[in-house]
Amino acid sequence: MQSDLELWPIGNCQVSGLIDKRGALVWGCVPRVDGDPVFCALLNGDQQDAGVWRFELEGQVSSRQEYIRNTPNLVTTLEAEDGSAVEILDFCPRYERSGRMYRPVSYTRIVRPIAGTPRIKVVLRPMRNHGAGLADTTNGTNHIRYLISGQALRLSTDAPVGYIMEGRFFRIEEDTHFFLGPDEPFVGNLREEVRSMEQLTRKYWQHWVRSLATPFEWQEEVIRCAITLKLCQHEETGAIVAALTTSIPEAPGSERNWDYRYCWIRDSYYTVQALNRLGALDVLEKYLAYLRNIVDNAGDGQIQPLYSVMGVAELDETTAPYLAGYRGMGPVRIGNAAYKQVQYDCYGQIVLPTAQGFIDRRLLRMADESDFEALEQVGESAWKMHDQPDAGLWEFRTRQEVHTYSAVMSWAACDRLATVAELQGWQDKAKFWRDRADKVRATIEKEAWVENGEGGHYGASFESGYLDASLLQLLELRFVKPDDPRFQSTFAMVEKELRRGEHMLRYAAEDDFGTPETAFNICTFWLIEALALMDRKEEARELFCTMLGHRTGSGLLSEDMDFETGELWGNFPQTYSLVGVINCAGLLSRPWNTVR
Repeated sequence: MQSDLELWPIGNCQVSGLIDKRGALVWGCVPRVDGDPVFCALLNGDQQDAGVWRFELEGQVSSRQEYIRNTPNLVTTLEAEDGSAVEILDFCPRYERSGRMYRPVSYTRIVRPIAGTPRIKVVLRPMRNHGAGLADTTNGTNHIRYLISGQALRLSTDAPVGYIMEGRFFRIEEDTHFFLGPDEPFVGNLREEVRSMEQLTRKYWQHWVRSLATPFEWQEEVIRCAITLKLCQHEETGAIVAALTTSIPEAPGSERNWDYRYCWIRDSYYTVQALNRLGALDVLEKYLAYLRNIVDNAGDGQIQPLYSVMGVAELDETTAPYLAGYRGMGPVRIGNAAYKQVQYDCYGQIVLPTAQGFIDRRLLRMADESDFEALEQVGESAWKMHDQPDAGLWEFRTRQEVHTYSAVMSWAACDRLATVAELQGWQDKAKFWRDRADKVRATIEKEAWVENGEGGHYGASFESGYLDASLLQLLELRFVKPDDPRFQSTFAMVEKELRRGEHMLRYAAEDDFGTPETAFNICTFWLIEALALMDRKEEARELFCTMLGHRTGSGLLSEDMDFETGELWGNFPQTYSLVGVINCAGLLSRPWNTVR
């Protein structure tokens, strides 16, 4: 069966997995999101019997799936031609235990017979070393050990181990439990403990959702994106990754296959926006702590585009030669060479979200003057580099220009530092950073403006007049106001050049890999935001509802979309797309007491 992105994420903020529409675990890395993909069937081409964990129902004819309400706990129902059926309940344990959050490196599954006399076969074949080979196994009476890349996982189960080892069908007559986790004896009664784990995990997530601030409209859509955004956080450090996968192509055969299992600084501002709208303070505080550590480690204020979830700066890019790729479309990349690039928007992306720490009274730890001094080092870099060429937020690999978005983010860094200083009563610092913000603004107004016969527009770079979707962000970043004639003219040109029906391209110009073939979903959400802020809310609502119609059965979006067929491409689930749904819903929702 050909792979697609009809995938259902599970996880516990330590490990995550993607379940396909047959109930198979086809993607999962250990011991964390950027680790070895022991379940890699998603990127294994036609080799669907390796790097997978699935339950085959004899005579199966259909399947259906749904999450347990307000959780990432997934129920897959498989039905056979004779009427037999089973339910598969998938989750990764997460709940408080002994005063700490219990979130083991574990995938836990319960199989329940619900009709007839079902017979199943367990196909559990994790791989090692990025698809180099199947994990070696040893077994005992009630467990199987899988040796994977210098570590081991242990399956504890009350199913017949021999049937699993030999790949035989067997009748399932009662609930059967599977705990694939640390290589240590399972303590306690497996049946009772696994059931308790599921109930406690379910309770944890439902109570977490209960604390969220959601808009009146689109509550279910926002809740699902909020849960998934939390799954994208590595709780130990607070980092939030761009996606749970690597190397899903942006377009068929394009080789635009990137590893997104890292924390991009350019996502910070938009992610914090979404977390604020949700009131998800636990996720927000951990994320702000991660960003503060990045600033501390930078020392001289030099920020690179991305880091590992542990804050590691070197992310050397290689390929996995044993994995054929999504639908056989390699390469499968490990690491991301973009960490070596210069992207000067990163300075604003650090300052904008961390500025909240100085003014948000809800936070357990508010920022102080020493934090401001560290942040000023980042501001210094923004000031020095605001008119210097970089790779831009789209990470061009073979050319550099002075990108308008990067310059505007440098302005925003100086502007927000001035605002924080004003609010704190540090008048000398406020004047210092306000003067710098004004000078950066003057440079942008002069160098980025392109005169033409249609009223002129801001260009995507100082050197050339081409357009890109980041220009829509001039409004949201408060560089311009909605009625600014320059922005009005730019908006019209961007929409004319880059809009493809209900979708937005990042840019239409040829890049390092040719002409872009798919739309970038966050850019469509930026268009929706701009329409709303320009008081064109009905247009924005219509477009937003159309975008929601493109979500997977799990309620999520990837990075890219074919603007002709609507097929999803790119890494999944994409944090940018999650925050796009959350931010647009918050912006567009009507109050409940105005709806008739």
